[in-house]
Amino acid sequence: ESVMSWIGPFDYSQKNAVLVPVATLGIGGMLLYWLRSGHKIKTIDMGDGWWGAGERPPKGKEDTSIRPFKIETSDKEIEDLHQRLDRFRFTPHVEGAAFHYGFNSSYLRKVVDYWRNQFDWRKQVEMLNKYPHFHTTIEGIDIHFIHVKPSYVPHGQAVRPLLMVHGWPGSFYEFYKIIPLLTEPGKHGLNEGDVVFEVICPSIPGYAFSEASHQKEFDSIATARIFHKLMNRLGFKEYYLQGGDWGSRITTNMAQMLPQSVKGLHLNLVFIATQGLGKMIRTMLGAYVPWLVGFSREDARRFYPFMQKNVYDVLRESGYLHIQATKPDTAGCGLNDSPVGLAAYIMEKFSTWTDKSFLHKDDGGLESKYSLDELLTNVMIYWVTSSIVSSMRFYKENFSKDPRIHDRVSVYVPTGIAAFPQEIVHVPRAWAKDVYKNIVTYTYMPRGGHFAAFEEPKLLAQDIMQFVRKVEQL
Repeated sequence: ESVMSWIGPFDYSQKNAVLVPVATLGIGGMLLYWLRSGHKIKTIDMGDGWWGAGERPPKGKEDTSIRPFKIETSDKEIEDLHQRLDRFRFTPHVEGAAFHYGFNSSYLRKVVDYWRNQFDWRKQVEMLNKYPHFHTTIEGIDIHFIHVKPSYVPHGQAVRPLLMVHGWPGSFYEFYKIIPLLTEPGKHGLNEGDVVFEVICPSIPGYAFSEASHQKEFDSIATARIFHKLMNRLGFKEYYLQGGDWGSRITTNMAQMLPQSVKGLHLNLVFIATQGLGKMIRTMLGAYVPWLVGFSREDARRFYPFMQKNVYDVLRESGYLHIQATKPDTAGCGLNDSPVGLAAYIMEKFSTWTDKSFLHKDDGGLESKYSLDELLTNVMIYWVTSSIVSSMRFYKENFSKDPRIHDRVSVYVPTGIAAFPQEIVHVPRAWAKDVYKNIVTYTYMPRGGHFAAFEEPKLLAQDIMQFVRKVEQL
């Protein structure tokens, strides 16, 4: 009664003066809570897994040590390779075929001759060991990674951890040219040392010196979880991520899984769903009024003619994907038994995925961007580890599941995208925003293709640094 008697004398305007702000604050608070809680809820469940042989040991009994690792070779390994190369059976190519039928067999004969008589695997092993290698066991399988720290850090300078993840048919070796640019940028004229990284490059399980899963259904989400555990084991609570190819999917999953641990995500390839009526309408309109659907002139130049660039070119370059996503072991077993077949299968991707016009060159344009030593070193990593089959299985494990799960969970961590002009497909910023809600930088790179770190390390390093600078200023 005393409360009502106090309220009673208030006239209508006085009541409004109190109730309206209170109601506004209440509704605003509820809306803010809903938005914030919605972002927290929409993450990929981290879960857990066991991919080793046999049963999982009791909790607390797993080996969590980090063990130094060194790549080695032997006379027996090299002798076996040479014997197999000596038995190479040449297949004449079709005249004028260039790389239209795949790897040109006449140029392959030159590659095999160089591999057999001039390539020095021992020297390349020594080069690979110039960075510190490690093994650690996570979820039952040995994970291989290199961990490179700056040789000198000025007093007060923050060193930012950066996890870089490769794809197929690449390897951790793709990052060997970019690592010194990121860990010692001042020495390479990139900046005054305001952004310095320590770089961690793991091998995807089943690739190179990372043990393959012994169980089915090992996919990019399982890999993301394992790499989060790796970074946590190394003592990092927050870190930057960078990836292309499978590395893009894995690092995106990491950002979707534990966004509070990811300071920033940098990609040089974006995977997004392209089906749906909305995208179809935007695609048709974009050919005539690109600005209406959020496309820039450069987007339009890279995206159209649509059928040629997004259907015919993709079909031509994706035959391997259909094999590997369905029955990888059949072709994989043949490649695992033949170093020449393995080299042709892998190196062909470094031709047209680097530059689509290389299709018309008899040598696939391979030596215009890479040396034979570089290309064969990557092939040798697959050969000596017998990892081609397990690397191909990664496609089956990922494509056998509903791919839309990756698009249903948005990425809210700061994101940087480097769009290289010769990438297999171009994803406009307007489309990337459907999944990546916080794009801080989007760069139309002046040149380069799919293997960005391997082909254009300086361009990629500059873009990563530009992105991190902006994130640090947020």
